[in-house]
Amino acid sequence: MLSQTIQDAMNNQIRDEFFAAHLYLSMAAYFEDINLSGCAKWMAVQSEEEREHAMRFFNYINERGGRVKLQAIAEPVTEFSSPLEVFQKALEHEKRVTASINAIYDLAVKENDYASQVMLNWFVDEQVEEERNASDVVALFERAGSSQHVWLMIDRQLGERKDED
Repeated sequence: MLSQTIQDAMNNQIRDEFFAAHLYLSMAAYFEDINLSGCAKWMAVQSEEEREHAMRFFNYINERGGRVKLQAIAEPVTEFSSPLEVFQKALEHEKRVTASINAIYDLAVKENDYASQVMLNWFVDEQVEEERNASDVVALFERAGSSQHVWLMIDRQLGERKDED
């Protein structure tokens, strides 16, 4: 059985993961609006991953005899000044998620909740990948500057992202 403290933290994480899904979908909509469909696809795939992350927590709480309590999701930002800004915001968001996962892991350690620690290890590894992916794209757009020709090359590359299975 999950402690109330860990259960509450995981319920908050479910909310945050669903928010992330909305945020990335909002970013996808922005990219569609400025005709960067490859970037839009990258963000749509990212959005789906975030929904899957929320469901991992959802299922885990249920498996451990806890109670999932869904919470309201904040409205995501919808306007951006450039593709670089979008990916910078995505990277900032992933860093916040990393901090949140680490905080839940710290709770699990303090409470000697070994099962939760094992489950959270997957998220710790996942966040390393998430931050690296966003950071790599930020670096591409930083090097591109305002060159829309280079943006199109980046867009094509990002459009090749495969849906995760």
